[in-house]
Formats: sequence, C-alpha cells, structure tokens
Amino acid sequence: MIINPVLPGFNPDPSIVRVGEDYYIATSTFEWYPGVQIHHSRDLVNWTLVTRPLKRAAQLDMRGDPDSCGIWAPCLSYADGKFWLVYTDVKRYDGNFKDAHNYIVTCETIDGDWSDPVYANSSGFDPSLFHDDDGRKWFVNMQWRYSTNSIGGNPTSPAFDGILLQEFDAAQGKLVGPITNIYPGTDLGLVEGPHLFKRNGYYYLTTAEGGTGYNHAVTMARSRTIDGQYETHPNKHLMTAKDASQLPLQKAGHGQYVETPEGEVYHTHLMGRPFIKDGKQFCTLGRETGIQKCVWKDDDWLYLENGTMVPDVQVPSPDNSIMPIPHKPVYTKFTMDTLPDDFQWLRTPETDRIFRLTGSSLNLIGRESYGSWFEQALVARRQEDFKFRVETKLTYTPETYQQVAGITYYYNRFKFHALVMTKDKELGRVLVIHNCPGNYPDGRLSFPIGAGEKYEDDTVELALEVDYGDIQFFYKKDGEWVAIGPVLDASVVSDEGGRGEHGSFTGAFAGMISFDMTGRAKEAAYEYFNYIPK
Repeated sequence: MIINPVLPGFNPDPSIVRVGEDYYIATSTFEWYPGVQIHHSRDLVNWTLVTRPLKRAAQLDMRGDPDSCGIWAPCLSYADGKFWLVYTDVKRYDGNFKDAHNYIVTCETIDGDWSDPVYANSSGFDPSLFHDDDGRKWFVNMQWRYSTNSIGGNPTSPAFDGILLQEFDAAQGKLVGPITNIYPGTDLGLVEGPHLFKRNGYYYLTTAEGGTGYNHAVTMARSRTIDGQYETHPNKHLMTAKDASQLPLQKAGHGQYVETPEGEVYHTHLMGRPFIKDGKQFCTLGRETGIQKCVWKDDDWLYLENGTMVPDVQVPSPDNSIMPIPHKPVYTKFTMDTLPDDFQWLRTPETDRIFRLTGSSLNLIGRESYGSWFEQALVARRQEDFKFRVETKLTYTPETYQQVAGITYYYNRFKFHALVMTKDKELGRVLVIHNCPGNYPDGRLSFPIGAGEKYEDDTVELALEVDYGDIQFFYKKDGEWVAIGPVLDASVVSDEGGRGEHGSFTGAFAGMISFDMTGRAKEAAYEYFNYIPK
C-alpha cells in the first residue's frame, strides 16, 4: 500500500511527472535553500530525494524574501528530451502586493546542472507548463489582483483573479501571443495551483482552491479547446477534507495527475496531519505530500477510487508487493566535504559566508540574528515525525552576549525555541533558552529561565525532544543528559502558531544556529547532529 504522507514533513504543492518507469515529485521549499525538492520513486510507495536544482545565485537568491515567501509551487515536466521546471520566487507577502516572479529552467538529467532561468512573467504565482501534443507549450498561472482587502494571513477570493493562459515560445525563450483568463474558479474561491493535461480530446485543468488551510481542495474543469470555456467537475472538487474534520488527513489540495505505464491513474496532493492541543489543531509537520488512486468513469471525469472526495491514509499501489520503508534514526558526523542532503539553510546562495566544513566539524559563521531575512547561519533539517529527538555537540567560546550559538526548533523568525551558549556579564559563559512564541509583528523573545545556567567548558552536548505539542531541552552534565528549563509549547512551531494557518505555511525544522551581532563573525563548531524518531 501507499501510506500517506509519502513525503513526510514540510513538502507542499507536489507536482508529479513520470518518465518511463521513473516518477518524480517536485515540492515547494519557500525561503529554504537550495530551492525545490525533487524526489524519485519507481513504485509510488518509497521516495528518495535526488536533487534540489536551484542551487546557485544565477538561479535563485532569496536574501530579503520574507518568511513563507521564496519558492512557491514548482511544476516539473518532461518534453523534448529534457526536464522542465517552472517556479515562482515571491518577494513580498504581507499587504496587498505579492511581487511574484516566474521562471523556467531545464536539464537533460534530473540530477544534473540545471540551466540559468528564463524569465516568464510576474502576473501571479503557481506557474505551470503544459506541452501539447502538437508541440506547442502553454504557460498558466493564477492572476493576483492587488486592489482588494486581501492581506497576509487573511486571503480573500477577489485577490485570486482567475487562471491565465499564454503560449511559451521555447526558441525565443519568452511568452508570446494573447493572454487569456481561462477559469475563474468556483464559489469556494482562492483559485490557484493550475495544472493542465489532455485526454480523449479534452483539456483538463486541475486547480487548488479554498486557501492552503483546512478548506483546501483540488478542483477540476475541462474544455475541448485549451483556451476555454472550461466546465467544472460535476462534484466541483476531485478531492477535499474540508467537510471531514474528524479524519486524519486534512488540508487536501494542490496536486497533479499522473498515469502509470499500465494506465492506472493517481493524483498527488498536499495534506496536513494536525494534532489537538488545548482544543485546537496544529500542524508542526507543515504541509506534506500524499497520493490518491483515481478512476475515470464513463462521463470522462476523474474521481477518487474510494468513491468519496476525502483522501485515504492507505491507498492501493501499482505493485502491492512493495512495502513502505520505515523511518530510521539519522546519525551525521561532519567529516564529509559537502553538507548532507538532509540539511538546508535560509535564503542565501553564498554558503561560504555562513558555514564551512573542516573535515571534523560543521562550523557556522555567526552573521545575523533570528529575525533576519538576509544572512543567517542556521543549518537545519525537516521534522518528519510527531515525536523525535535531536542531539549535537558544540564547541564555542563567546566573548560577549552578542555572540550566540546552539540548537533550535525553528519555523520562522516569530516561531522558534532555542537552547544556546552565550556570555553573560555576571555569570560568564552560560546556557540559556531563547524563544519567540508567535509574537507578531515585534518578534519579542521570552526568557523562561532568566539569565541562564553557568557552563564553564567551551564544549557542550545539547539535545531537544519534541512530543507532539511539547518540547524539552537537555544538555550533558557529568556524562548524563540533564533537562534544562521547563517544558515549552512546541505547538507554536506550526502552520497555525502565531497569527494562524494563513499567516505562514512552511514547516518545522530542527537544527544548529549561530549569530554574532558584533560583526566579528565568530564561528561555532558542531561535531555531529543526530535525528532520532521516537
């Protein structure tokens, strides 16, 4: 069986393509660098990260991109002997404006050196590229209407002003010809995430609607001509959990259609797995990727095979002999020359300014603080389990309270917890807890254990343990792990934490951080980093 999510943790907006026997899924990475995750599978059950293609400054530089901006909704396709990737770099979130720029890159191999980007347009986000059977290529994206009352954290339907279609001329490397608004969406509103495919003389358009929270849905429409008129699916939505709040998979929406070599049909979708704390739902794992099996009926419309619009946790796979591989602990000693693929950092393509590998440690070069949108030395990996533990070993000699390094459970600049080493004026070297429990817009820190706990050695082993909505920090004292500080609220490190589900929509990371507000770029050395599912 396919067990959902197939890509656990922060992996939203899944675009899927099959090339021969190989399936690939591209997902959004937002402000995390390198841009776009592409996973590979041959069975739709087990998936392996094969590349993050946007990894040099000419392709992507997100310094200054706000939280939950950057890379939105990539579309991966294959035609003319090469892969095509379309993506948005969003430069603004709050307020009426989005400033969303769309680009196209190509590569003959999925894990090769992808091209420099070709600029497409900036009329809206969630771009997609369709390769028609006559050789023409068509670019679609949602259109953003800024002259509405839509603001960050409170999206309104009028700002999502339909799906635009325009031809892309690959030889000229630009969009050409008329621009047509082909689909206004349904009364659910917030139409986005368009993908086109063709079958039995129909052009099918799938879109995401309802916002990327608990009212999300996959909507379907079709037309005999690519530029419309598009009629909406008789059920309106192919998939949604908006009326099934008691079921484990929520936020079902924004995905893409794919066929197996044998003609079986599936559809990817983003999803969330909320837990309940104090009567409220929280998705610390962010928006994940699921897959549902579908069927074509005599009316030439696509339906979920389960006979409902609600996604299943377990789905029949093309080969029922394939078993899902369970999560295992990942132990990383930083003795390599390049950073392992588990890890990402924020925004910048200039990695030599924020970290270096020495052969025995990962050294973070202290730059800007938790709140920066430009240059942070924060290297982290996705949370993939509701219960997990992270451990690391830090060597650091802070000379002032402005120099800080440690371990963090991080969502964005307003939603994080950290156990760090720094220098206190009275106590000397100390371990302290920093946290920001969703304080928007000022981002004030809380200090639950005062000035901190004195720690004389310059080497310390640190840990954090997350159990759904709770987090506890630890450090090693006399060879034993000792809890430090109180149990803190981990639920704030979630989509719903702070100002709510549309205020931000990435996912939780656990990692290492260092900053130096003196400008002297103090380094912090990390010997290992262990991620242990519980």
